[in-house]
Amino acid sequence: MTAYLLRRTLIGVVTLFVITALLFALIRSIPGTPLTLSLGEADLGKKQSAEDLALLNKAYGLDKKWYEAYGDWLLGLAKGDMGDSLRYRTPVSALIRQHIGPTLLLSVSSFAITYLLSIPIGLYMTQNGGRWNERVLSVLFYMLYSLPVYVAAIWLLYYFYLRFQGTMWQLPPGMVSDNHAEMSAVGKILDIGKHLILPLFCYSYGALAFDTRFIKSNMEEVIRQDYIRTARAKGLDNKTILWRHAFRNTLIPFVTLIGLTLPGLISGSVILEQIFNWPGIGRLFFEAVSFRDYTLIMGLALMFSVATLLGNLLADILYAIVDPRITYK
Repeated sequence: MTAYLLRRTLIGVVTLFVITALLFALIRSIPGTPLTLSLGEADLGKKQSAEDLALLNKAYGLDKKWYEAYGDWLLGLAKGDMGDSLRYRTPVSALIRQHIGPTLLLSVSSFAITYLLSIPIGLYMTQNGGRWNERVLSVLFYMLYSLPVYVAAIWLLYYFYLRFQGTMWQLPPGMVSDNHAEMSAVGKILDIGKHLILPLFCYSYGALAFDTRFIKSNMEEVIRQDYIRTARAKGLDNKTILWRHAFRNTLIPFVTLIGLTLPGLISGSVILEQIFNWPGIGRLFFEAVSFRDYTLIMGLALMFSVATLLGNLLADILYAIVDPRITYK
């Protein structure tokens, strides 16, 4: 296992170099720069002299080739410095710490709700396969999975914010109310919880529908195996067969699904965070791209890449835990 982890770590480091280099070259080739977007293309040419433009380009690090700027970024990263945001003039690490909390609050809550509900519902649907209640749930989850999140988000925001404005049912966008600082500790928790309802629902319903159908389809394949027929022939009840025998043998694809889901816990959702004015990583990434904030884009992309590689590595380790037959050398 140790040799396998070292090999995967080495491959991961090389992968990070390739990803970040390609991304750095890509974002530097996008039309527009932090200067043209902040000052305006016309004003930049009329109001600035050639000397001033050269100083501004140097201050923003735009006077270097992309590979030279990438080398400087790597040197800073080796020292533990992700650089300063070109727009906010704040260390990138500080901005990530500031916005990671709201994203984790939303994504971890969604993750917990999704898997706490999808497993028992998926097993229930497997146990009641072909009956009316299973068919109703299948149609419901199919409809939920087919509903785009931005459509549901806009509709819910219109209905619960505009139509219920001034009532106890009003659910405003954002993370906190304007008077949040004046509330008690319990009041602050309830205020955040009230603002969390709509984005949490939109963040969760698609994943719940997919995971439930995923578990059900894998369980239906497992219960056709010979050892399940043998267990039934021995007189075991369906609940014992499903939980103690069939479900354990669906854990490998389920672990794969969890490993692919984990990077999303810190990446947030650009669309939902924009619609609900949620101050998370997804919204920060959207602003970074919009303002060509190269340093902030690279810092966020590095975080997403590391999370993806760690999620895949964790899934491989969990394979060996759920199935002792799997070994790594």
